[in-house]
Amino acid sequence: MSWFRRKKPKITELVDDKERTVRTEGVFIKCSECGAALYKGELEESEYVCPKCGYHFRMGARERLKRLFDNGIYEPLDEGVMSSDPLEFFDSKSYKQRIEEAKAASGLPEAVVTGKGVVGGHLVFAGVMDMSFIGGSMGSAVGEKITRLIERAIKERGAVVIFSASGGARMQEGILSLMQMAKISAALGRLHEERLPYISVMTDPTTGGVTASFAMLGDVNIAEPKALIGFAGPRVIEQTIRQKLPKGFQRSEFLLEHGMLDMVVDRRQMRQTIIRLLDFMMNDSLTRK
Repeated sequence: MSWFRRKKPKITELVDDKERTVRTEGVFIKCSECGAALYKGELEESEYVCPKCGYHFRMGARERLKRLFDNGIYEPLDEGVMSSDPLEFFDSKSYKQRIEEAKAASGLPEAVVTGKGVVGGHLVFAGVMDMSFIGGSMGSAVGEKITRLIERAIKERGAVVIFSASGGARMQEGILSLMQMAKISAALGRLHEERLPYISVMTDPTTGGVTASFAMLGDVNIAEPKALIGFAGPRVIEQTIRQKLPKGFQRSEFLLEHGMLDMVVDRRQMRQTIIRLLDFMMNDSLTRK
């Protein structure tokens, strides 16, 4: 019976357990909607849309810009425009600290990234908001970058495309953040007078002051499937009116049914849809110039 008490062969003692471990961290991503384990490479190919159920994962601003412009090439604009702390705001930590933490966590200088390039042969000035930077909130810097984007489009006779994803105006800047709603809307008014197109694309979520201003002012208003779009959130509304809201309230499909959107477009068809719109709208703008 001594055989059963014998120590393990020496060869196993030389094997490093770490080397025998199959590393799967970051290789598979679980779908929040259907729970499917998705291979990261496959998910990237499908533009971060679940091939099983069609759930749209959130996409980073720079990644979205690359997928919009022809050959993924664009010129970044106004990356030096960043938030300051005009009110010296402080809650559990200072606003300055929150800004620096957001930059480090997101790898972005601000909650919106803007760029200039060509989409389907058309000159386009595009902006993409990113939820990873303080919830995609709109402060003075965001308002300034989007306003400059629109003014460049007017000067160079290009179209404007903005992808919204935001929790609303940034409370740490108070009235200065709310002023951006009027500032951007006025710039869009000038763009309209010049007969240049503005396509607004709303992604999950688009709420607060962003929805109440430029997100809903597009010549064409598009949304991704099942995106949450509204001013106040559904829980706030329910608590205020003390009534249960309808199923799917404030989701893209609900808004489309009630005339608040022009179309709901799957992300995998978004670029081609924008190109078709630009083919029509840019030709019309040249005719009316």
